[in-house]
Amino acid sequence: MSSCACACSTDNWEYVQNMSREVLGESICQFIDACRGDPQPESQLIAILHRVQAQYGWLNAAQLDAVAQLLQVPAAKVSGVASFYHFFRLQPRGKFIINVCLGTACYVKGADRIAQRLISELGITWGETSKDGLFSLEVSRCVGTCGLAPVVVIDGQVHGEVTADQVPVILSKYLKKAKG
Repeated sequence: MSSCACACSTDNWEYVQNMSREVLGESICQFIDACRGDPQPESQLIAILHRVQAQYGWLNAAQLDAVAQLLQVPAAKVSGVASFYHFFRLQPRGKFIINVCLGTACYVKGADRIAQRLISELGITWGETSKDGLFSLEVSRCVGTCGLAPVVVIDGQVHGEVTADQVPVILSKYLKKAKG
């Protein structure tokens, strides 16, 4: 095999760039292009990842690789940043986001029992999404409604003075909502 044949078959930058642009979409690619004009484009990595997550709801492996390719930084750096910071999601979120307040007032009034009941009912733990894709379970340290403790917030709707026994009833409302 000649060295020319080998070099030609591995030079696929145009293909990689086009595939990466397809994965990320035009607006994100324009932002990355603008960042590449900076003296240190990698300093914009977190801002780029925020934009990707805002558009798609989470960061998947193809998107992380596309960012690495277009920004011309190692894929390990991109995935390392995405996995290090808690505000980046590497799994899709459910249709309904459940936030259990574990702040002092809620905890003292039984939020831990509510959390355990949710974990049991949904078959997931913190940061996970149910197999049906409907529910994601997250923890909050305080939602600012201490007078209603314990509190569970689902898609922005505050459920106050919740007991563990109310969890199945609350979940069933959202299951009905999902079915339309």
